[in-house]
Amino acid sequence: MSLLKFEHKIIDIDGVAYRIIEAGITHQRAKFLQQLLSINKHEAIIQEVPAKEEGQPSTYNLVTTDVTLNPIVKVYNRELKTSEGKKVTPDFWNQKTTQLEPNYWDKNKKDF
Repeated sequence: MSLLKFEHKIIDIDGVAYRIIEAGITHQRAKFLQQLLSINKHEAIIQEVPAKEEGQPSTYNLVTTDVTLNPIVKVYNRELKTSEGKKVTPDFWNQKTTQLEPNYWDKNKKDF
């Protein structure tokens, strides 16, 4: 997950710089993050990465032209919101839960 790596690489595609938000993810996860970032007015593009071996599924990269976007800062500073206007937590970003509470520091209230 992207919240586990502080450094997010910047790649060049056709002369345009893109920041990789998450790499090697499923299409479902890429769509989830793309929608979440779109709600927060950040443009995100899903890029398909062909499978290395025949018969293996393709993976996807989620990239953005905003090279200053850092998902760690956005999530932990509580700057991202859902379509309902609630603040995104790290567990919600990582799709560990659909609940937006408890906060990441309330470990005794978590189910897992």
